Amino acid sequence: MTQIALFHSVLGVRPGVLDAAERLRADGHEVLVPDLYEGRVFDEYEPAMQYAEHELGPFEVMRRGLAAVADLPDGFVTAGFSAGGGSAVLVATRRPVAGVLLFAGAFLVEWLGDDVRWPAGVPAQLHSTVGDPFREQGEIDGTVAQVQAASGRIDVFEYAGDGHLFTDPSLPKEYDAVATELLWQRSLAFLRGLEV
Repeated sequence: MTQIALFHSVLGVRPGVLDAAERLRADGHEVLVPDLYEGRVFDEYEPAMQYAEHELGPFEVMRRGLAAVADLPDGFVTAGFSAGGGSAVLVATRRPVAGVLLFAGAFLVEWLGDDVRWPAGVPAQLHSTVGDPFREQGEIDGTVAQVQAASGRIDVFEYAGDGHLFTDPSLPKEYDAVATELLWQRSLAFLRGLEV
């Protein structure tokens, strides 16, 4: 059993996040789903990004993310969907964690400060579709480089299609059931490997 902090995307705690938490719990893990928006949920990316970046602000998002995991014992796993990967990586640079799962987004630690590095030896997985409109290959390559530079293992998985939050069935234009099942097979295997 692993404890996991699962951070939502810029759209908030949508059904796909809750579904992910249930999949993880069904495999025996304890899952915390911090609601950094305090109940606010979006259906479209543009207003969600405006809210996160301008109304709430990135520093408040980071503060809430760190506060949400304050009571978790060291050695948990951080995970995040899209922008939630930023919270997952931030937490991993501030707390001793066992691993990091990044769904539909990479995040470079240097965005947190010039002196911030990936935690030594911490493994990661990164999942995205090849046609994701928010996908930046440079960010993926940079994430791989920073994990490897810290002697960590990282697996990068690409899926056919162009959905961003492709595991969320409440986003039918993005959802891919086949890719979702494969993502969870790989993610659960990653978590089981941390328990050995």
